Amino acid sequence: MNWKKLIITVFRIAIGWHFLYEGFAKLFAGNWSASGYLSSSTGPLSGFYQWMGGSESIMAVVDPLNISALILIGLALSLGLVVRFSSFCGIVLLLLYYFAHPPFGGSLLAGSEGSLYIVNKNMIEALALLLFVFLKDKGWGLYAMPVFSKEKKSETTAEPEGNSRRDALKNLAAIPALGVLGLGAFRETQKFGIDTLSGATIKVGGASIKELKGELPKGKIGDHEISRLVAGGNLIGGWAHSRDLHYVPSLFRAYNTEKKIFETLMLAENAGINTINIGFPTNETMQKYKKLTGSKIKVISQVAPDMENKDYLVNIDKAIDFGVDIIQIQGNHCDWLVRDHKLDVIEEMLDHIRKQGYTAGLASHTVDSLIACEEAGIIPDYYMKTMHHDNYWSAHPRENRVPFEVDGKNYPDHNKFHNNIFCLFPDRTVEFVERAKVPVMGFKVLAAGAIQPEDGFNWAFKNGADFICVGMFDFQVVNDVNITIDTLNNLQGRRREWFG
Repeated sequence: MNWKKLIITVFRIAIGWHFLYEGFAKLFAGNWSASGYLSSSTGPLSGFYQWMGGSESIMAVVDPLNISALILIGLALSLGLVVRFSSFCGIVLLLLYYFAHPPFGGSLLAGSEGSLYIVNKNMIEALALLLFVFLKDKGWGLYAMPVFSKEKKSETTAEPEGNSRRDALKNLAAIPALGVLGLGAFRETQKFGIDTLSGATIKVGGASIKELKGELPKGKIGDHEISRLVAGGNLIGGWAHSRDLHYVPSLFRAYNTEKKIFETLMLAENAGINTINIGFPTNETMQKYKKLTGSKIKVISQVAPDMENKDYLVNIDKAIDFGVDIIQIQGNHCDWLVRDHKLDVIEEMLDHIRKQGYTAGLASHTVDSLIACEEAGIIPDYYMKTMHHDNYWSAHPRENRVPFEVDGKNYPDHNKFHNNIFCLFPDRTVEFVERAKVPVMGFKVLAAGAIQPEDGFNWAFKNGADFICVGMFDFQVVNDVNITIDTLNNLQGRRREWFG
């Protein structure tokens, strides 16, 4: 037994099968595209890759070319045909993958590819193929069969007939080996479906961007043009108003890893959402995302005063240091400050935000807070207000609702507040919004999942919201954008003029 030849053959077939499987997995996935992978590129060549990923006409060529190259290189290596040339082509393809998300500078997808620093599996496989470019012995394969071989042995050096037959069988052995691997993969596919997360060209995002119905409308807050649908930060930050389902926040955090957060943001941007409204702890994550991807997404950061140290402005300055675009006073803190008769703190914070050259927002859950500020002449550049109706089964009776109870005590009595309603008095909210002379962003428009998007979006826009802020998982992004487009195209009964 020629062990050297056997090891080379097995090694070559293994690499060939990897290429072949990657190619067929993408082919049979149907709607697979490398667009997300290229658009999220990092590293020194990111501009080139992002340019390709952002062009539909280029991707119409790149995607089938990528799939074809994987399949042809895989077949050639597995069967042992044009080994040196196919190895060279494989190296080029792997290096293209490598430099799209190089394992240095914080590549978003590097971790999923088994990366350390500088070296990842794409580089290792490329180095392995380099051996086949220079090795004279290519193992057993079709290249050595007389019909494919250009080398003709002289009669004096001809091998015995028995040896020739055995070598012929060995050179043909790759065919049944490939058949066994293919049959096993086919059975797995029949049982579990197509592998949509295969290898170096991983499909980013859980929904097809091709399903978009059009362009998401935009409006203005201050000098910022933002999408009418704004991404919410609760799901990304892991804060869930899940009533008595206490495991849900942990479930959110387990699903939304940093990689998944970045994938969701990339998908949202591709779908036309150009703004996100986040809780203060998420600023660091957003700063990292924008740095790694070159994203231009606008960040609205919620800030709270440090009441313990009476440093009301410290978090405003920290948010500015994080590079945010718009700053708003957090809703629950606005409620508490009004409740505790500290409107002067709100006014001081809004003034400081404006003096730093930033658009200043004011959020609240209880409409009484905004009414009190309005009566005191404290008007922000825009309001952010919980806006949803109360026609859903888990809303407790109106007569039992108390101003400022949101973010307060959760009662076991189902007739009282238990993290179950966020716009306590919808009619009073609508009255306030309709007379507001600055833009209004509605949030919690689905009452934390109690209301269907078609219903909640329509109610908020119909009753005066200029923008809505919605927390979304990756698989909800495209649907939510489409619902927003449909809602705005068919909106009826809105009395308030559009601001922004």
